[in-house]
Amino acid sequence: MKTLKFNPFFYILTSLLVAVDFLALIISFEVLSYTQTAALDITPYFWIFIFILLTFAAQEIYIVRYDFWGDAKRVLKGVFFSFFAVFTIISLAKVFDDYSVDFLLKFFITAMFVTLFFKRFFKKLFFTFDVFRLKVKIVADEQNYETIAKEIEKNWYFGYEADDTEYDLIIISSRGFELSKLQESIREFSRTTKDIFIIPYLDYLDFSHATIVDFSNIRFSAIHIENRLLNLKNIFIKYFFEKITILMLLPFALVLHLFISRLIKRDSIGAVFFKQKRLAKDSKLFECYKYRTMYENSQEMLKEYLLKNPDEVEYYKKFHKYKNDPRITKIGRFLRRTSLDELPQFYNILKGDMNLIGPRPYLPEELHAMGEDNKDIILRVKPGLTGLWQVSGRNKLTFKKRVDLDVWYIQNWSLWMDFVIFLKTTKVVLLKVGAK
Repeated sequence: MKTLKFNPFFYILTSLLVAVDFLALIISFEVLSYTQTAALDITPYFWIFIFILLTFAAQEIYIVRYDFWGDAKRVLKGVFFSFFAVFTIISLAKVFDDYSVDFLLKFFITAMFVTLFFKRFFKKLFFTFDVFRLKVKIVADEQNYETIAKEIEKNWYFGYEADDTEYDLIIISSRGFELSKLQESIREFSRTTKDIFIIPYLDYLDFSHATIVDFSNIRFSAIHIENRLLNLKNIFIKYFFEKITILMLLPFALVLHLFISRLIKRDSIGAVFFKQKRLAKDSKLFECYKYRTMYENSQEMLKEYLLKNPDEVEYYKKFHKYKNDPRITKIGRFLRRTSLDELPQFYNILKGDMNLIGPRPYLPEELHAMGEDNKDIILRVKPGLTGLWQVSGRNKLTFKKRVDLDVWYIQNWSLWMDFVIFLKTTKVVLLKVGAK
């Protein structure tokens, strides 16, 4: 079948997305203008709107379909760059009298949030129409086919729809294919299909951060990869931004601590805090603090429960948790569902034992189960109060999957990833679920 065809709806959707962003900028301006003592004329600001749209377009935000966080990253970069560029232009042109610096600062901040809200709202609306959705053929083995198909179904922001007969683009997963078969498939599909996405065999690496170097004389390309959290520059950046975040959150955390402590005391007899030996950087042990979420006679309760429910033993071997743990108090269940039981680890962060974001601290008895290769990677960095495992399903994931996520996080770290994990952690706390 031929898929090299003109699609007018691609250009219609592109125009609509540009119009939506332009509308978001106008609304941001108008909303802020109501807060001013004197009415502002929008006309002198139109060139700023156009400049912002051009920075978005330069990042291919209108022609490449990213997920929401991919779009958010590019919107943030576009607004940030535009902010400094506009102020530079105004300064060099010496037209400060024509613009309110305070208003412009508020406008750029407001525009960032309004633009993202509009993108999410209107993309949801546009993709309800089949003409704007792209049909995707998935070429993969059974396991990867199911994973990709499920992501296409759940992540509506892409505007994709799985279809193996009539399709606009192809996603090929390298895993499960011999090299010769993979090359043959790519050659065959490239004759009739313009857009082909290839998921590399090394799917534990995030190639969006990799540098590609061309050896043009021999027609080879080399991909430079690194364990990003072992880079001294990245360690300093992470340390700097986390310390600022912790200092900002500390007053709120102290107020919350007083409230939670009161609830724990009223719920059951015992101490407010629970401390446990956990593995830190370089396999060292440290005292990890949590709120007490179990009854004082928890071990006796567990022994009796396991005698009546032997299937829980197998469940623990797989997930390192029990399905229905009888030791947990009423307030403890709430604290665990929302991850608020981890709040005392702010003290561990201030002591320097932990980071705000990183692999969750492992128990000493879990050291062997991590595997030699994984252990060498995970225990090279500090554990975190929250991390990728916390926002990717948590208790629904196997222990092996948790280890895989921690390794992936360390090898592919970025400040943006930490920012996304932080926002998703807020969702976990508020909605009491393991986010995706």
